[in-house]
Amino acid sequence: MKVLLTNDDGITATGFHAFRRALLAVPGIELAVIAPDSNRSAIGRGITTRAPLTVEEVDFGDGTKGFATDGTPVDCVRFATLGLLEFTPELIVSGINHGANLGDDITYSGTVAAAFEGVILGIPAIAVSQQARRGEMGWSFGEEMDFSRAAEFAAGLVENFHDVPLQDGTILNVNVPAGPVEGARVCTLGKRIYRDRLEQTGEDGGRKTYRIYGDDPSYVNEDGTDFEAIAEGNIAVTPVHFDLTSRESIETLARFDLNAFVGEVGNTGGASEPEIATSLD
Repeated sequence: MKVLLTNDDGITATGFHAFRRALLAVPGIELAVIAPDSNRSAIGRGITTRAPLTVEEVDFGDGTKGFATDGTPVDCVRFATLGLLEFTPELIVSGINHGANLGDDITYSGTVAAAFEGVILGIPAIAVSQQARRGEMGWSFGEEMDFSRAAEFAAGLVENFHDVPLQDGTILNVNVPAGPVEGARVCTLGKRIYRDRLEQTGEDGGRKTYRIYGDDPSYVNEDGTDFEAIAEGNIAVTPVHFDLTSRESIETLARFDLNAFVGEVGNTGGASEPEIATSLD
């Protein structure tokens, strides 16, 4: 199987290399590596459109090499599918992220964004994140991380991926708890409670600086969610798709007279061109 490994913490991240080494040990995998050259956490599905992207080949010192770019995680996946590699990936794996990506957090996550880019391009994908050793339920990665269990579990998923019943257009969002692992559980995305606040942190003349994102989010305690799984020491595996259409609202909205807002604009056949004054002087 041809596999692309990427992440959002950057090509030097400890979790990234734990995952890389675990994947290299899986028989039958042809592994390619493209990752940001520095941390791109919480960049979501950002892409680089207004400047050329640089790419540098990196020697990992174990007989393998990869590519580092000043682009985003999504850029990394695009590189892999547009010809930078000698093959087109059959599976995208992203991580191991330093800190959990649970519930609503996935909409900000560069780790999950790279996986979503895979399914947009018709390539299945897995995003893997590791909770901090102290068991923080936020996105903080704490002082110490142990990636061994996450790497082992994710590599096993990759090795047996052809047997995993995953529907087309769906990614697996995997979060591994800190401490002993009780098991693995399929679950839904939970609901995050953010505690952001506006806090002025400095002023220089008329220029003020602010902090708006809090460091201690919470979550809604609901059965069957990824938050519950992690809190109970289970690996949380959540199938997530990218279809954002609210299909339940289609029929209701279709009965609403949207044409009432078209008004005369829709009946004029287009506005006439304004006259342009000319002068022979």
